[in-house]
Amino acid sequence: MLSPEGTAGTPGARGTARPATTKPHPRDKRNHPHRIAIVGGGPGGLYTAALLKRLAPDRRITVYERNAPDDTFGFGVVLSDETLGGIEHADPVVYAALKQDFVRWDDIDIVHRNTRQTSGGHRFAALGRRRLLEILHERCRALGVELRFRTEAPDPARLTETYDLVVAADGVHSTTRETYRDVFRPRVTGHRCRYIWLAADFAFDAFRFETAETEQGVMQLHGYPYAADASTVIVEMREEVWRAAGFDELDESESTARCAKIFADALGGRPLKSNRSAWTTFRTVVNERWSHGNLVLLGDAAHTAHFSIGSGTKLAVEDALALAACLEEQPSLTEALTAYEEERRPVVASTQRAARASLEWFEDLPRYLDQPPRQFAFNLLTRSRRVTHDNLRLRDARFTESVEREFGCPPGTPPMFTPFRLRDLTLRNRVVVSPMDMYSATDGLPGDFHLVHLGARALGGAGLVMTEMVCVSAEGRITPGCTGLYTGRQAEAWQRITGFVHAQAPGTAIGVQLGHSGRKGSTRLMWEGIDDPLPDGNWPLVAASPLPYKPGGQTPRELSRDRLTDIREQFTTAAARAARAGFDLLELHCAHGYLLSGFLSPLTNHRTDAYGGSLENRLRFPLEVFDAVRDVWPAQRPMTVRISATDWAEGGTSAEEAVEIARAFAAHGADAIDVSTGQVVAEERPEFGRSYQTPFADRIRHEAGIPVIAVGAISSWDDVNSLILAGRTDLCALARPHLYDPHWTLHAAAEQGYDGPGAVWPAPYRAGSRRPVTGRTDAPKPRLALDG
Repeated sequence: MLSPEGTAGTPGARGTARPATTKPHPRDKRNHPHRIAIVGGGPGGLYTAALLKRLAPDRRITVYERNAPDDTFGFGVVLSDETLGGIEHADPVVYAALKQDFVRWDDIDIVHRNTRQTSGGHRFAALGRRRLLEILHERCRALGVELRFRTEAPDPARLTETYDLVVAADGVHSTTRETYRDVFRPRVTGHRCRYIWLAADFAFDAFRFETAETEQGVMQLHGYPYAADASTVIVEMREEVWRAAGFDELDESESTARCAKIFADALGGRPLKSNRSAWTTFRTVVNERWSHGNLVLLGDAAHTAHFSIGSGTKLAVEDALALAACLEEQPSLTEALTAYEEERRPVVASTQRAARASLEWFEDLPRYLDQPPRQFAFNLLTRSRRVTHDNLRLRDARFTESVEREFGCPPGTPPMFTPFRLRDLTLRNRVVVSPMDMYSATDGLPGDFHLVHLGARALGGAGLVMTEMVCVSAEGRITPGCTGLYTGRQAEAWQRITGFVHAQAPGTAIGVQLGHSGRKGSTRLMWEGIDDPLPDGNWPLVAASPLPYKPGGQTPRELSRDRLTDIREQFTTAAARAARAGFDLLELHCAHGYLLSGFLSPLTNHRTDAYGGSLENRLRFPLEVFDAVRDVWPAQRPMTVRISATDWAEGGTSAEEAVEIARAFAAHGADAIDVSTGQVVAEERPEFGRSYQTPFADRIRHEAGIPVIAVGAISSWDDVNSLILAGRTDLCALARPHLYDPHWTLHAAAEQGYDGPGAVWPAPYRAGSRRPVTGRTDAPKPRLALDG
């Protein structure tokens, strides 16, 4: 099954389904495979066989398939326009046969609480899986491929000795892969939902998502047509819901009948049918390597992606196209297999990231049930972060505008330019310049660099500009270049900066982030060696526990109760100075392994007193500091807290604990949680990707019921609009984009044609509010074309 993320010919399409090259290297029979074995007669294996035989008719290609020719599991297959384009270029015969049987449609229907929302312009094409196999069987036979049905493939070791090339297309449970698991090093991850593939004897008129809120929990239907009189129906639910509903005790026919009853409205009271259908859990397969000698993995044997974003058939066909092309382009088999993996791996990794976001959205579906109907639909459509606000607006402007109206966007106002209120502070838009350490201070004193740096970004239109982490003591600095608020002179320097922002960029708020480096202090400037100890002039470090941040680093002293009191007073003194300096908002830094973060994480807090052990105890000191700061910070001005929602390390802070941490700060008066991740322990293994930290903010927002600031690889205004409109965050903080372009927010407004109160150009800059005209670089188009 394929959701709109994978469609091509529409904005946001992904993938590389390219045809085989027409300029091959001269064939060297010693290096190019002549005898080829393909293990697995699914679409990926069959299409690989057809392509390789068509490119070199003298090849001897054998496909081993243990099932009968007409055996197939599942019902319909969806292929994107992009994949079909690759097929059309590589094998017009297959494409023509597929084209005759395709069912095409544009709409997605989302039915939730008896309300249907429809979004159009998505362009799908599907056909029956059995018909797809018939077309590929016919093509393989016509080309001279030997198809051995009801035949188990020989042992992989024997195959690799007998054949020049062995293609393992034997699925998610690949025997070939498991035989060499020490080489391929697969990682197989199970997930939290059960699902079953079924079918209906009628055609849905759209791609249909529907929720059913039962006594046992939420269930969902994914349905789409694959013939004029048939549709695929997938029913999915969390494992605990599946068990509570008794599906674990039902046989195939009973499960099928029960699903038809639950979704009777969607089916019009018609029955469902099965085809050796069984409840299963999706497994994500990732391999460190895809080839070994003359053996290569393809399709589900190499990788899987959840059905809610793209079919395994789509990825397998694209693998086949790339493998065939690389075999033609490269001078040797070894180079061809290397090129194949280099080409496909990043594409597959991107697809798997999007697929994981999609499957986790459906796993966490109950979180969103109370969203307004249109926002719920928009959230579902943009769940993987591949479909965005902008390309959904291009596909279906009417639907997107209806979501914006429901959200409260004034006409012509993108979501990112709607205001947001925290206590008495109203931000004119949802963009935050994220705290970024500049390491450019002397003795903690911000200077002209900081005035220009923060002033430029304030002039650039963001709703809120945050300082770097401002340290509460000299010993609490990360590096000698860090700023502070532990002297009156420093406070005066900060007042100069806030005064500039308020006078020259009226409407832009400026916030201060207060923190203490803890065990990560006394290090070199970032560009001299991040987190490396100073070569000389070190100062002593303190932390929750006496653990160095990384091997070779300084070991901190464990804080005594008296020293905890001293540090708490350092925070309150700095906060009072910040208030007098004119900051509009104060953020307490409890993330990234610095002092307060070090108390929160079980990996860095090994204390046995009242400040260690349980989460309640680990929260004790950060909450004491928060309360003390809140007492001296003006009541009308908001306070936020930055946390690391995961340590990206085994045994660290869990996502569940992050929600509890957020709830605790909210109960003590925090106005928003700035949700970051990691940098707590040096041995972390982050899962980087576009907007990769956003799911943690999303969860905290919905489960803790507090506004959140999302951060982490949010790089485009389209991402900001999408996240805000979907209800996954309230504010978006961007760092690197603001280093690249201090006027990022104003340019985002100009690019969207927005000229309103959410993005006001400073008077001296208004002449630059439109992109400068450049000379023409395109050649005049022909006036007349004649057929030869």
